[in-house]
Amino acid sequence: MSRRRTVVRVLLAAVVAAVGCKPKASATQCDQLLEHYALLVVTERFPDASTALIESERDRERNEARGDDAFKNCSSQVSEAEFRCAIAALSPDAFEKCLE
Repeated sequence: MSRRRTVVRVLLAAVVAAVGCKPKASATQCDQLLEHYALLVVTERFPDASTALIESERDRERNEARGDDAFKNCSSQVSEAEFRCAIAALSPDAFEKCLE
């Protein structure tokens, strides 16, 4: 009976730990964050830019951000709440504050 209680306690602890873990952003959500951040940066930097310039600069920003550790570790570090905050951000500063 003692061994059974120990197993039950371990299982309960595992369930509590699993429930307590905050879900992380998926790879798709991380890609969405990358796209959103790149667009925010470009439109802030070039508010009157042509569509072609925006696309070109967005590609450049996106490629630069892919090299950043924060984006490399996105799916293991960004929570769902942080994702929701960042994806709704209207400026690069607001976006970054969501992920602090």
